[in-house]
Amino acid sequence: MIVRKMKRPPGREHGEDTGLKKRARKKPAPKKSIGRPTGYQPQFASQAKKLCELGATDRDLADFFGVSINTVGNWKTQHAEFLGALKAGKNSADDRVERSLYTRAVGYTFDAVKIFLPKDSRQPVLVPYRQHMPPDTTACIFWLKNRRKDVWRDHQEHTGADGGPQIVEIRWKEPEAQ
Repeated sequence: MIVRKMKRPPGREHGEDTGLKKRARKKPAPKKSIGRPTGYQPQFASQAKKLCELGATDRDLADFFGVSINTVGNWKTQHAEFLGALKAGKNSADDRVERSLYTRAVGYTFDAVKIFLPKDSRQPVLVPYRQHMPPDTTACIFWLKNRRKDVWRDHQEHTGADGGPQIVEIRWKEPEAQ
């Protein structure tokens, strides 16, 4: 194979103006962010609030949205409306639990129905009645330890005489020689 060096056509010698326009350079493409794009959508905030009102945890939210629990954490830091919805929903659920704990601590009465099937009957007999649930001492203690910590917390007094500091006397006894 023979390779020949080509001459430039007339009018195109090095450095001469040919009258042709130079091509405009392309603008560089905008930089792409690294990593997978987020799957977050604005309607997730209202959905998450409703789920949290029903007692959902962050793990439950991750399962619902089909993402990892770390992604839910990232959404909380990147989307203020999502974080606000979670806080509002969880506060609502916490308030409901607090009311239930209080009710359990002081006792309550509710309407109930007993169902009997007499020996010689085919139809059950429904007997309404009111049942009373007495106060639960464990719920009472838990409530009081959290609401009145100064009086009900588990603490031990470590004071000496007249409320002063404890004085500890240490006596060293030399071992007897044998």
